[in-house]
Amino acid sequence: MKNFLLQVFTWWNGSTPGTRFYTWRKGTRVGEDEFGNVYYQGDKDSEGRTRRWVLYNGVSDASAIPAGWHGWMHHRTDISPADESYQPRDWQKPHEPNHTGSAEAYRPKGSILNPEDRPRVTGDYDAWTPGT
Repeated sequence: MKNFLLQVFTWWNGSTPGTRFYTWRKGTRVGEDEFGNVYYQGDKDSEGRTRRWVLYNGVSDASAIPAGWHGWMHHRTDISPADESYQPRDWQKPHEPNHTGSAEAYRPKGSILNPEDRPRVTGDYDAWTPGT
């Protein structure tokens, strides 16, 4: 019951009833990524492109879409990673979700949350001082 109420009254916990209904009526399943997110496509949008969407496995977080599926979702390619053997390039890092607000968030030197001192200015920048 709790899971049902969360899905009805919060848009970030999985898909809403409207999205599930639209997916049931118009969606064609294209594939699934390694995180359990399921990708769909449907009819054409106002620009003549095929509508594409994802039903997230858990909390809705756009940063949870891997690179191959991101390209397909944004019409960079018409071939989904499910239709081919997508291999990431050597220089691509493995996917990680957005760490903002978590203990793994990036905190540069000099940040309030990082005790290390900020690197000294090397002379290529002169800070503005009021009254000069």
